[in-house]
Amino acid sequence: MNKKEFLTIEEIAEGFRSQDFTPSSILDYFFNNINQNRKINAYISTYEDDAVLMAEKFDKLFKEGNELDILSGIPISLKDIFLVKDKLCTCGSKMLSNYISNYDSTVKKKLTEKGAIILGKTNMDEFAMGSSTETSFFGPTLNPWDLDRVPGGSSGGSAASVAGKLAPASIGTDTGGSIRQPASFCGVVGLKPTYGRVSRYGMIAFASSLDQAGPLTLSVNDSAILLDAVSGFDERDTTSLKLPPTNCYESLKKNDFSPNDYVIGIPYNLLEEGLDPEVKNNFNILVEKLKSSGFRIEEVSLPNSKYAVAIYYIIAPSEASSNLSRYDGIRYGLSNDSDVDSLDDFYVMNRSEGFGEEVKRRIMLGTYALSSGYYDAYYLKAVKVKKMIEDDFGKAFEKVDCILSPTSPELPFKLGEKKDNPLSMYLSDILTIPANLAQLPSISIPFNVSSSNLPIGAQLTGDKLCEESLLKISSLIEKEVDFKITI
Repeated sequence: MNKKEFLTIEEIAEGFRSQDFTPSSILDYFFNNINQNRKINAYISTYEDDAVLMAEKFDKLFKEGNELDILSGIPISLKDIFLVKDKLCTCGSKMLSNYISNYDSTVKKKLTEKGAIILGKTNMDEFAMGSSTETSFFGPTLNPWDLDRVPGGSSGGSAASVAGKLAPASIGTDTGGSIRQPASFCGVVGLKPTYGRVSRYGMIAFASSLDQAGPLTLSVNDSAILLDAVSGFDERDTTSLKLPPTNCYESLKKNDFSPNDYVIGIPYNLLEEGLDPEVKNNFNILVEKLKSSGFRIEEVSLPNSKYAVAIYYIIAPSEASSNLSRYDGIRYGLSNDSDVDSLDDFYVMNRSEGFGEEVKRRIMLGTYALSSGYYDAYYLKAVKVKKMIEDDFGKAFEKVDCILSPTSPELPFKLGEKKDNPLSMYLSDILTIPANLAQLPSISIPFNVSSSNLPIGAQLTGDKLCEESLLKISSLIEKEVDFKITI
């Protein structure tokens, strides 16, 4: 087998077709890496026995010369928020530490129908609430670039699995930046599709109007491959858009587009303060490089996006407080059978033991915002400002094809650095949250490293349902910067 440091989906698929190596040998490679790098704590559970059986089946099919889907025999990791039948699904929480799924999520079902092999489930912030993967009941995930730093969150385990050579690709979820921010911190590509593009069926809910599944990969082409595989209408999800799967990978392969075809907008009003100096300097260098390569650059205004963090932390906790009310210790989840005096005491006991501090904090925030006398003052007003943010993007897209910014205002921070400062942690997503509130597709691509060899990501946000053009622009930038993981 080719011992190249990092193998993309495309490269592995070509190796299978040419029979340079087999699905079983690739699987061995990744499971060996997983077992040798347990300290990264990227996985909560692995499916080695099931995966080996599937790989052996594909060994035979490729040996016989069958024409198979590009994902056939490709190992993929899944964030531990997606249900896999008869497997543990914890959502990073003690509350679900013993929960066995009784059906498959649509994302998992679509991947395996295409021939992908699920390696296992990756670590995450509890119930996807966090920006560092430190709130997980199963301990923090470490950043493969620097084991003293966080990988971002909440999909930190997924990002670390790709950056750490523990999987060639992963599927995470993004509610306020939870794919893109860890992608930036781990030097990989992270795509959040348009809301409703990918089914949420079988994906444990955090904030139902914001949650969206998407890929974390080593390349833009790989993200297109996975988007094509998991997108499309699902009648079991009432928020699923009645659209067919995307066909972005074939469009990228045509290579009939150039920088001269696109106008990129820069929201300089959002970048005036709060950026790490290295992030800001490298971003400015990137903008000049894109100008010289042929992209047209224009300034755009997103005046209401400055309120995005405040709005998000009303809407998301409100929806979370509703979604998490089902965890009562009776139907499923943690259940303490100690004697109590009332049903209320039983609920309090189970939830106080089952939920971590950050989850409790957000439940309280959301319950307060939705309470009688405060609903109009907080939640209803937040929904109105959310619409204003969406309108700002609509006006910007009348003159540009996408909007470019740094993905995160900062470099990966050290473990424990922000754990006791929730507000500082929340501000990690200040540049990613607006795309979720406006339900837009957005992608993070790595473009440089800092002086301390930490990755820096650039975020591109497109108009609704414009994943194809977003991926084309990202592919052009990817080729221009020629980023390489230097772990």
